[in-house]
Parts: sequence; structure tokens; C-alpha cells
Amino acid sequence: MIVLSSKDVSDILTPDIAKELVAKALVAASQGAANLPLRTAIDVGGNNRLGIMPGALPDAGCFGVKLISLFPDNPSKGFSSHSGIMVAFESEHGQPTAIMDAGILTAIRTSAASAVATDLLARRDAASLLIVGTGEQAEFHLAAMLSVRAIKLVRIVGRSMERGEKFVSAMRHRYPELDISAHQNVRDAAKGADLICTVTSSQDTVLQGDWVGSGCHVNAVGASIPAMREIDEDLIAKSSLFVDYRPSAFAQAGDIIKALESGRITKSHIIGEIGEVLTNKSSGRRHDEEITLFRSLGIAAQDLICANYAFETAMRREIGTRVSVT
Repeated sequence: MIVLSSKDVSDILTPDIAKELVAKALVAASQGAANLPLRTAIDVGGNNRLGIMPGALPDAGCFGVKLISLFPDNPSKGFSSHSGIMVAFESEHGQPTAIMDAGILTAIRTSAASAVATDLLARRDAASLLIVGTGEQAEFHLAAMLSVRAIKLVRIVGRSMERGEKFVSAMRHRYPELDISAHQNVRDAAKGADLICTVTSSQDTVLQGDWVGSGCHVNAVGASIPAMREIDEDLIAKSSLFVDYRPSAFAQAGDIIKALESGRITKSHIIGEIGEVLTNKSSGRRHDEEITLFRSLGIAAQDLICANYAFETAMRREIGTRVSVT
């Protein structure tokens, strides 16, 4: 078995490779080619939780489980809100093959899923981006959006102007060609945005439907458990809604659950899974004025396909640390 560090994983899973892998995982999920039990989240004190995400990709010959902690207050203390490990197994003898950092794996596969969805759903001429959040996912989502659209203008809103300006300063050095700035509030920053990514660990709504203009595409990413809601019912109801996996969306997306319970939408309001759009079993964007929304929860198939690729590549390149557990 090998142990892969955060650097090992990020060196192997480049954005283009991750996007291709995640697209395959989304198709597998939509075609029933993945075994995806719903994630379990247990309370470990305060607002903190431990998430358990098992799954299997029989056609790829791998299965495994991601153990990841969700500590929403961590970003204000200089830590990632998501930390943990991914354990991968091979399917012939059921032996563990790899342990790797799950924080970086989650960041890479989540932003890759948003890139896949954005490439399918956003207007081709989308050039302005709003990112709500200043943590690890904000950094990865900026790169993901730049990989699929010719973004010229970027606005950032964080928990404070100080955090927003710090993020902007770092990104200006990385992307000197961008017009990037920090803003005080989401409502004003959303005006004229062609793309919006919400990547916070907030328990409460950060983006309202009234603030989103026609033609916009939204990736709602940060709320991973029913108690968290980054977007309101108005945005759910007014948007053409797409998800990564219906069973998890109906069981664990708090904003969708609330809209269903209130009667604002029915289950048929979900136009399709991204895997269905990729295989032309569902339509994508239908016209330029349409608001499209990708409600991303993340599924174990994404982690598994990326982890298996990382393991196989590490073995070929002799990357990582070999260990024995027997």
C-alpha cells in the first residue's frame, strides 16, 4: 500500500485530468454503474461533523471510503474546513491499495465537477465571475472557471473585507491579467455576474434568487449537509436545476429539501443530472436568458475515480511512501 501526501495528489491530478475523470464518474453515477450509499455525517461537537462516504466503481475495479471532518469555523482560524483521508481498495482480493489526503482530493474533484457543469451549462460568452468564499475551494474554483470560460472580471466576497482583500492579493500575483477585486456584500457583487460560485461553509443563505440576473450560471457548492443552505428557495425555483446525483440531492441538499417541503418545486423541477447532460439524455442550457443552477453535493464516485487514478499513476512514477499494514 502507498501513502500519498497532499502534494503527491495535486501533482498527479492536474485540472484537465481531474475534469476528465470526474466527467466519467458523473456518467457512471447516472448510468447506475456506481454503488453510492448516501454519505453519513455524525456530530462530533459544536457545529463540527465527521463525514463517511463509501462507494464502489465495479467497472473500474475499485472501491473505498472517504473519512472527512467538516469544521465550518476552521477557515477563520487558518485551517481548511475539510480534512481527512481517502482509503482505496482493489476489487480482486479486497486489499487496501492507497491512503491519501482527502482534503486536497475533495478540493480537486469538487472544482472539477463545477468545471464540467459550467462548460455544459454556462453561456459561451460568460466573462464575469463572482466567487462567494475565500477558502481553499475559492482558489480551486477560480482556476476551474478560468479553464472553461474566458473570464475577464472576477469579484470576491468573503466573511470580511480583510479576508477578501488577502485572497485577491494572492490571486493577482497568480493571474495578473485578471481584473479581480474584493467586495463588501454579495448582493452588489452579483450584479451583472455571468457566473457565480458559492463555496462557503456557511450555515445560512449567502445568495438569494433576487440577486441573480438572467443568463447567469450558478455553482452552489459549499452546503454539503441538510442543515446548511447557501442559496434560497427563490433561486431554486427560478433556475433550471441540475444535480450530480438525484438520490443524494433529495436526501441531503437542504435548499432543495426545503423547496420541496414548502411546495415551491416538485422533484420534476430537477432537469437532469450532469451525467445525463453529458450523454445527451437530458437537455442543458436552452437559451441565453435562462438561469442555470448546478447544485453540487459531491459523490463518492468522484473521489474513487480520482483516487484510483492517483494510485495507479503513483505506482508507475514511484511516487509516495510504501507501507505495510500486516
